[in-house]
Amino acid sequence: MNLVKRNTANANRLFPSVMDELFKDWAGGTQFNRMIAPVNIKETDESYTVELMAPGMKKEDFNIEVDNDLLTISAEVKSENTEQEEGKYTRREFSYSSFKRAFTLPESVKEDDINASYQDGILKIALPKKEEALPKPKRLIDIS
Repeated sequence: MNLVKRNTANANRLFPSVMDELFKDWAGGTQFNRMIAPVNIKETDESYTVELMAPGMKKEDFNIEVDNDLLTISAEVKSENTEQEEGKYTRREFSYSSFKRAFTLPESVKEDDINASYQDGILKIALPKKEEALPKPKRLIDIS
């Protein structure tokens, strides 16, 4: 059984929000940054591995939940940069990024043993399979 992607992102690409349209030209670009983090899902005999690319984040930015066979990965990053120029002029730039991805877990995943790590911009979530889902070794049958 494979992990099934649930698309929780609204149709931002097809139908831009009113706020994006209002601020696009006024400030030289869209002010609200929504991202959809790309994901790789790999299956081995013993487990599934979800690799989510999210460079520049910290592990504290992520929220990973499992509820009713639904794996939800979300993150939210807020930052403020203040740049003081000569004179009385001050420029402030606010930044906000967030995403949410959800995947339906197969019944073969051992939910209690799921673990995650974040290194070099890649969030890796290990989803081990239950014992009964593991492949059985070959067995030699004697002929009587």
